[in-house]
Amino acid sequence: MFHLVVIGLLALTTPAMAADDAPGYRLVVIGDSLSAGFGLTDAQALPAALGREFAARGIANITVINAGVSGDTTAAGLNRFDFSVGPDADGVIIALGANDALQGQPPARARANLAAMIDRAQARGLDIVLAGMLAPINLGETYRQEFDTLYPELAEEKSVPLYPFLLEPVALHPEYLQRDGLHPTAEGVELMASPLAEFLVQTLFTPAGPTP
Repeated sequence: MFHLVVIGLLALTTPAMAADDAPGYRLVVIGDSLSAGFGLTDAQALPAALGREFAARGIANITVINAGVSGDTTAAGLNRFDFSVGPDADGVIIALGANDALQGQPPARARANLAAMIDRAQARGLDIVLAGMLAPINLGETYRQEFDTLYPELAEEKSVPLYPFLLEPVALHPEYLQRDGLHPTAEGVELMASPLAEFLVQTLFTPAGPTP
């Protein structure tokens, strides 16, 4: 199974510092095949690409942890959340939900699972990145409306800002997709990582962002 869409949300508490002597910051990406790097090497997967983007922007003390498992639903992610997002984590990207849609599971169930993960992360004082999803068009307008809106609604409810659509750089560009037409190529992942990293840098590591 795979996930079609990733959208990022941030709730920020303890941002990392860019100085070389600053404490290391561990950002966990808990998600699906897009996070795990389906069809790619570990070095080509999104977490590794994000790490390179941070380093290119002069923020080299961030360790991005790949906790993606291909095929995971929101229920699976919730079940392994405490294990995957270990006690040394400083922040977490929750990139789950598309497999729920692919299986036609009720959007309310996905929302409840995502909300529970956010609650756990907030209780631990973690920075939170909720990765929203969009339902496939063949599921019908009613289902799509309910599923697609649960992420911005949940973001507002939990007071987490929204990163719009991670797959936007590749969604309409088959040359950046693998043969299945859904998973990005290594080049596609790099295109996805750049705007996400820029958003995170602007939110976490600039004077406009929260202070430690």
